[in-house]
Amino acid sequence: MANFLPADDFDLVIFGGTGDLALRKLIPALYHRARDNQITTDSRIIAASRGDLDRDTYLDRVEEALRSHLREDDFRDDEWRALRERIHYAQCDAMAPDRWGALGDLLAGADDRVRVAYLATAPGLFGPIAAGLRKNGLVTGNSRIVLEKPLGRDYESAREINEQVGECFAEDRIYRIDHYLGKETVQNLLALRFGNSLFEPLWKRGTIDHVQITVAEDLGVGGRIEFYDRIGALRDMVQNHMLQLVCLIAMEPPSSLHHDAVRNEKIKVLQALHPITGDNVRTTTVRGQYKAGAIKGETVAGYLDELSGDGSTTETFVALKLQIDNWRWSNVPFYLRTGKRLNAKHSEIVVQFQDIPHSIFPKPQFNVQPNRLIIRLQPDEGVELSLMAKEPRPGGFDLRPVGLDLSFEETFGIRYPDAYERLLMEVLRGNPALFMRRDEVEAAWQWADSIIEGWASARQKVESYVAGSWGPSASSLLLDRDDRTWQPES
Repeated sequence: MANFLPADDFDLVIFGGTGDLALRKLIPALYHRARDNQITTDSRIIAASRGDLDRDTYLDRVEEALRSHLREDDFRDDEWRALRERIHYAQCDAMAPDRWGALGDLLAGADDRVRVAYLATAPGLFGPIAAGLRKNGLVTGNSRIVLEKPLGRDYESAREINEQVGECFAEDRIYRIDHYLGKETVQNLLALRFGNSLFEPLWKRGTIDHVQITVAEDLGVGGRIEFYDRIGALRDMVQNHMLQLVCLIAMEPPSSLHHDAVRNEKIKVLQALHPITGDNVRTTTVRGQYKAGAIKGETVAGYLDELSGDGSTTETFVALKLQIDNWRWSNVPFYLRTGKRLNAKHSEIVVQFQDIPHSIFPKPQFNVQPNRLIIRLQPDEGVELSLMAKEPRPGGFDLRPVGLDLSFEETFGIRYPDAYERLLMEVLRGNPALFMRRDEVEAAWQWADSIIEGWASARQKVESYVAGSWGPSASSLLLDRDDRTWQPES
């Protein structure tokens, strides 16, 4: 059984406390950590928002959100009563720091405890909120600040936000969150690579043929459509989540698990990414946008229909071929794809090893397939190693691929913590290892910006794809040109 250690007493201030992220993800995550006795009775959760609400009204909203977003058997009245005693509300307009008196009153006299400001707001408010905290004397020696993604919309805006927040908080007190880094399966990449002698000698060119990363969603953009239309799939998913996965797969062994040792190796990967520009953008990237189709037997509208017929060219799907210019990964392509309204909610990493150098099993009688290491991020988190094996039967000799399958939930027999649960506890404990450093964020933006500029200069069009498919046909051609296919096949 897992041993859950409580955090020290803390004050967690959630700016944007009435928003979707706070009510759908953060408060439910804190509820689960309280259930496991990781939140002390003297700790406080303070929602800060510009809405004129009293505490009871806000608590009613929180209860409604918990009942809606937790599984029915997870919500317990006695545990909710215990948590609600720790939740407070302060009216607090981010752009009017002179009127933060209610927040200051709540925090008065508690300068010695851990204080976390979680900014679940638009990125344009990150700098003003940090400045407001400093102006009101609310930044203490134990203060930390958490910045949600997206951190800007390009390199220049990200750099500006980093400058503004950096004027108020030291770099080691700034936690730039990417919830993918909180997933247990993602963390297990470190254990898989560096805790087993089996894989690391094989983790390189000459042994690995290529790597695929798929992050697929069957849902559309929904209520985020106006926001999403300004950023698109590349900024929303590739620049942060998917590049972080690339870093963990491709980085060199760190000297230790110290947060800077790990992040030093990740930044080397980002700096080694081969630029995708107007010269090669057409042959290495695909942009797509979903149109009407059917998912799980239900007809769904197209993206432009959801925009009320607007002629948007924002991509809801992107696939690309990425190269890392270093000794370990030279000429080993990384294929990335992500999109909305795809065939299924499905996120995984496929590490495909090279074919055997000489086969004693002739084709077409034997269909010998290359070994694959499949790391499932969702929905069933786990690891599978695909091997060729003889199919048991009384006569003949047939081969087929079989999977050595490890499902984390089945193996460890516990409720699988949400990524935000882990990340919140790491912030409270002061461990920045699972968060992005400033140079990581800016390097990722510089690489992503070159793709966006390349799309513009090459006038690369957005290809349509039917909702419920695996994306535009050009996505399959991206691999077909290299005599490869997506797994699972499109």
